[in-house]
Amino acid sequence: MKILSIQSAVAYGHVGNSAAVFPLQRIGVEVLPVYTVNFSNHTGYGAWRGPLIDPTDVREVITGIEERGVFGEIDAVLSGYQGGEGIGDVIIDAVARVKAANPDAVYACDPVMGNAKSGCFVAPAIPILLREKVVPAADIITPNQFELGFLTDTEPDTLESTLTSVDLAMAMGPRTVLVTSVERPDREEGTIEMLVADPDGAWIVQTPRLPMKANGSGDVTAALFTAHYVATGDAKTALERTASSVFDLLAATLESGARELQLVEAQEFYANPRMQFTARQVR
Repeated sequence: MKILSIQSAVAYGHVGNSAAVFPLQRIGVEVLPVYTVNFSNHTGYGAWRGPLIDPTDVREVITGIEERGVFGEIDAVLSGYQGGEGIGDVIIDAVARVKAANPDAVYACDPVMGNAKSGCFVAPAIPILLREKVVPAADIITPNQFELGFLTDTEPDTLESTLTSVDLAMAMGPRTVLVTSVERPDREEGTIEMLVADPDGAWIVQTPRLPMKANGSGDVTAALFTAHYVATGDAKTALERTASSVFDLLAATLESGARELQLVEAQEFYANPRMQFTARQVR
């Protein structure tokens, strides 16, 4: 499998491509990383150095890959944090060109905007760009519950309202929606859930909620789910594998006491997920 991953990069820590590439490689995926920013560290520190990469330069890198004749071999295009407004058009154009070369290729968009606790942390134009142009071009989207609400102009909280919001998101274009953090009031205390829906149904998986915040965990989640889903065509299996790997990555990070994801140390959990969580069908 080959994935063209158009995301941010940081030298220190693990977010964007710096979070997604290694887990994908560890499960046997050939990754073609294209960077949208080249920062010293993620912006959660409040200070960072390095450039946003001009959309023209990002396009040039993608064109150079196309000139090598590999677009027909790409199974998926993956995108995440978009540092500037022009990147969306570059990504959409890249998706169209990849699909022209391989009609079976899919586009997986992680519509990074923010979360319920911190609100939006991207430039004001980015959420609108995602909702109006990027998400409608996607086959798979992986929002958290906050981002799902923004995309659909809803406030999902219960299982039923989350499923309704998912349906609205699917009506925008994507065939598959993974909600990476479902926090419903009637869930078991000390847990958090992920939910996936596609034309075959909807499934939810529950894991313990760990007392931590880990930048980049959503990027790992989106990457692993995309690869597992493309490989198996089975949303339930992809959800269970992803939940298993990401939970163990987070548990290893918590145990280490480190702020940054212990991405390398947890590598065996990507290659051989323990499959300790079972998803249940909810539709």
